[in-house]
Amino acid sequence: MIKVGLTGSIGTGKSTVSQIFKKLGAYVIDADKVVHKLLENEKVKREIAEVFGNEVFNTNGEIDKKKLAKIVFNFPEMKKKLEKILHPKVRQEIENFIKEVYKRDKNAVIIAEIPLLIETGLYKNYDKIIVVYAPKDLQIKRLLSKGFSKEEALSRINSQIDIEEKLKYADIVIENTGSLEELEEKVKKVYEQLKQEAEEK
Repeated sequence: MIKVGLTGSIGTGKSTVSQIFKKLGAYVIDADKVVHKLLENEKVKREIAEVFGNEVFNTNGEIDKKKLAKIVFNFPEMKKKLEKILHPKVRQEIENFIKEVYKRDKNAVIIAEIPLLIETGLYKNYDKIIVVYAPKDLQIKRLLSKGFSKEEALSRINSQIDIEEKLKYADIVIENTGSLEELEEKVKKVYEQLKQEAEEK
């Protein structure tokens, strides 16, 4: 088995890369999806209500993710409080996933897609770190095409460690500046290399 931490910055194409890995046969877990599931958990909702009050809930008693995002991206101290609630639970979910996969497949290539892999220090838990790279101007362009304003795009990008800094932690860099076909080809080569390493371990 080989445990791989996959990261990048917003707009670099991490999720596209992890989906390609999944199609090729890797076991993929996405920290953002784990967070979305946790935000529907009643215990987590109570913890969030204690810190943020009821204004982050909609009329159905569900967490309004847009309102929550607006607060945490504008107030760093609130971001820290939210991370304190969520990060240990996300870590636990990922660990459980890895244990379950290992029971079934000793030669597994496990990819954990974690946006804050470097920021949280979680990169130390993985055999290999993959950074999906795109230059900042391309990140902004992609976010604008998704409907973000320039200000929102910059605020999201700046809330994470600069992509150039993340490259220093990478064992493997997948550059995502061309077509989807080119990206698929790059990911396929990386997957074959990881599969071989997993079988040799």
